[in-house]
Amino acid sequence: MLAETICSAVSAAGLGIAAVTAYRKRFLAAARIAAYALIPVALVLTGVVEWVSGMVFKPSVWAGFALLGLSWVLFMTTRAIERRGLGAAEKPAKAVKPPKAAKGSAGQGAVAPAASAPSLGQGARPQPVSRQTPATPADDFSDIEAILKKHGI
Repeated sequence: MLAETICSAVSAAGLGIAAVTAYRKRFLAAARIAAYALIPVALVLTGVVEWVSGMVFKPSVWAGFALLGLSWVLFMTTRAIERRGLGAAEKPAKAVKPPKAAKGSAGQGAVAPAASAPSLGQGARPQPVSRQTPATPADDFSDIEAILKKHGI
């Protein structure tokens, strides 16, 4: 009875605000306010308010919510313990260590020379390396000098 009266008063106040807004020539805002103001009365007429108030004031409903909360807390606690590995019944398997390198080898991080060679594909053969003398520093910059002279620099 009290909830129905409160909902009716809220709706009446909202409709009053909508009327004042419409008087100020803001019809779109007034229609929106009126729509919100009619919701509490609609909830009373459909019986939702009676159902909610009956549920809120029952001690058995609150006991049910308390049990739901307790089960949720227990579930989350067990998941947290399981993630940390504190509740495992058996010990986890030890990590497998890589085999040690034989004595005299280059080390564990060494790569075979063939592995670092560039791949040329199936049918391609590597070109023979020419054994020419290295270029002098003046020869290295001759093409750059030609480009600079071409641009007038």
